Parts: sequence; C-alpha cells; structure tokens
Amino acid sequence: TCSSLRYRPTGDRRLSSSFTMVINAKEGDEESRNGGFDNNNNLNAPIMEVVQPQQPPEYGIMDDDNSSGRDYTGVFEGPEKTLEVCFRSIGGGNHSNKKHKNQLGLRRLEREHLDQLCARARCTILSSVSNDHLDAYVLSESSLFVYPYMLVLKTCGTTTLLRVISVLIDLAKTHCQLEIDWLGYSRKNFSFPGDQEFPHQSFHQELEYLDSHRNLSERLNGNGYTLGPVTSDHWFVFVADHAVRVNPDTDTELVLNIMMFEIDPVVSKLFYYEEYDNMKSDGEKCGKAECQNETKENRQKMISHEMTVKSGIDALCPGGLVDAQAFEPCGYSMNAITGPSYTTIHITPESGSSYASFETNRKLGAAKIIPQVLQTFRPKRFVMTLMADELGLVDYENPLTMSTIAVDTKDKMVFKRSSLASIHVEDDCCCMMGNWNMAPAS
Repeated sequence: TCSSLRYRPTGDRRLSSSFTMVINAKEGDEESRNGGFDNNNNLNAPIMEVVQPQQPPEYGIMDDDNSSGRDYTGVFEGPEKTLEVCFRSIGGGNHSNKKHKNQLGLRRLEREHLDQLCARARCTILSSVSNDHLDAYVLSESSLFVYPYMLVLKTCGTTTLLRVISVLIDLAKTHCQLEIDWLGYSRKNFSFPGDQEFPHQSFHQELEYLDSHRNLSERLNGNGYTLGPVTSDHWFVFVADHAVRVNPDTDTELVLNIMMFEIDPVVSKLFYYEEYDNMKSDGEKCGKAECQNETKENRQKMISHEMTVKSGIDALCPGGLVDAQAFEPCGYSMNAITGPSYTTIHITPESGSSYASFETNRKLGAAKIIPQVLQTFRPKRFVMTLMADELGLVDYENPLTMSTIAVDTKDKMVFKRSSLASIHVEDDCCCMMGNWNMAPAS
C-alpha cells in the first residue's frame, strides 16, 4: 500500500557573491533518520483521515508580522520549503500555458513587489537572470522563479514561506488581474524542527495556518498529505487545485527534486570561501597581500565561478544561462534557465548538516542526469521527490522506479532504495517520493 496520509486541518544568514554565465551546450516525527520501510508504488491507494501528532500552540487568526527571528545555532536547515502557485485571469479569461513565451502576467510585478514578497518569507533577492519565458532570482535563502502565470518560491533555513501567500494573492489581483488557479506547498520533514518559526513548527500548524488565515482560506480549500515512513525521511504536501485545463495537451508540469545529505567532505570543502583566499579574480594564484588588493566585486565573481566549475556543477545544466552565488563564509546557490525550464542547486556544506539539492522542471533523461548529480556531490543518502500532472509523466523516464542506482566512479557508489511512496492528489497531480542509502562497499 502507499504510505501516504491525508490531513484535513481542524533572515539573511550569510554574505553573498555572484557570477553569471552561459554554459556551453556540449554535452511521525520531525527528525530525520536513516532507514525506512519498503512500500509499493501505488497511485490509487486508499486515503486515511488522521490527526497530525504534532499539535501547535493555541492561536487564532494571527498577524503575520508578530514573529521574531532566531539566532544562528551553528547548524542550518538545508532542505527547502517549496511553494508553487499558478494563476488565471480574473473572470476566467485566457490564461494559456502558464509558461507561455512573451506573455507578461506575473512578470508585470515590479522589483519592489518581489522584495515585499521575499521580506514576508525573511529572505532577500541577490541577483537575477531572465529570458523570454521567465525571470529567475537567486535569494539569500534559495530561489524564486516568475513565469507569466506561475510563481515558484523555494526557501531554506528558518524562513517563513507561507506568510508570502496572502501578499501574493493581493499583488496578483491588484497589479496583474490574476487569481489563484492551483497551489502546491511541500517540504521534507525538518532536521532541526525546534529552530522553526510560526507557522512552520509542524505540518499541522502549517495546515491550520492555511485553513484559518482570513486572506487564504476562501481560495485555498485544499488537503495535506504525508508520503513516506514517519520513522524516517518523509515528505509533506499540500495541494489546492482549482485549475481549468485550457490547453490540456500543453499545459503540463513536472518537477524533480533530489535532496542529498552527508555529502562528501572533499566536495563540501569546495564551497568554503577560504578555499580561494590565494586566487586572483583571473583565477591565477596570488600571495596574501596581492589578493587583498583585488576588488571585492571581482573576487566575489571569481569565487562563484570557481565553485561552479571545480565542483562540476556547470556540467549539470548544459546550455543554461547560469546565475551562481557563493556565500561567505560558506555555501552556494545557483539558478540556470533554458527556454521555459529551470534548474536550481543549493548547498549547505557545514559539518553536521551538510546538504545539497538539485531541482529541475526539465524532462531530463533520468538514467544519465541522476548518477551525474550523485557523482558531483557524493552523498551518503538522498531523498528524491517528483510532482507532476498525469500528462507530464507521459514519455518520461520516471527515476523513482529505480530500486538501485549505480554511479560509475572510481570506488563505484551504489545506492539502494529503502522506501517508496506515491499518491494521486486532487484531479491529476501525482506525487512520489523515495529514500535511497549508499550501500556498504563490497
């Protein structure tokens, strides 16, 4: 049976540097634990009505601006909270494909409006790249992607992502004449749940927030689900689907996310700023005094570029327009856009909470790209999730069906799947997640 449960609800950390380039097209608890249970892949499993065990403190309809920040504790919550919101024209006018080229829609929003959204989530915009299809922003805590009729916002750490929704609803209505068509919120269970702020202190609290907030509940009559073993890594999903498929043959979506833990220390070291203390902006070695004479801006660009190339990240997004950000003292974020698709990578290298994520909505060949991602970061375990509509899965090589993934490296890494869960949500949204652990060396 499918291990999914259905619920019905009763600040900047680091300094950053940036680098933008085009890559040549060459071709139930909230603590993360290892292990898990085997589950069959069944999209039509029965749904259970349950009560989430983590009960939030008593609260009513609260003012979003009342929460306060937390001090950095020496560890960082790498796995991102993800919000995807699709819109349609008010009154049911044409909305066409939500990623359609050259339409404005949400892209009418000014920078001050996007800053307002990010402030609600407690993050800031650092840099951006654009093409005819979308605008991609690297944030202090992950990424933002703005299409004409779709917005994707990913935030990590102790950000307050759900606080964005009510402001987004107002901005879309006022400035773009749009209303919500579909909303999805998802996250993995937290590694450090005690660090989170309201309304993210439990999944139950998040659902209660969505259900009770005066600006949200009317349009977001959705449901929450848990996929995966509650004794190990699992995935929380909330979906509110009000979509009318205008062009069902083209209006499709698929998002693959690989969340990697305990990445190789040699790889982690590449994402520390101090590793590049003896390099000039042109990539040549320099003495301490000579390096200090380099301008900060030039060194920032150089370090971002060196992290991208030395780690092999540039090979994961061939043909993409890349916007890379190195963080001081450590960390890295990258967006790459290719036509209407994005790829985003985020790395938290700190010992004790090392983490790297790879997410894309490109229909890439799984047999090639997933081993390549694993070879780049060499994690000890990873969680893979897939959210797609049914048409998005047509002719797609679904990587979650692979029980064993071999990586052709010098020491031949092999990952074994320990659990698999899936569910068919609302009308046509398919959600899948699986856990993989590195097999002991033979």
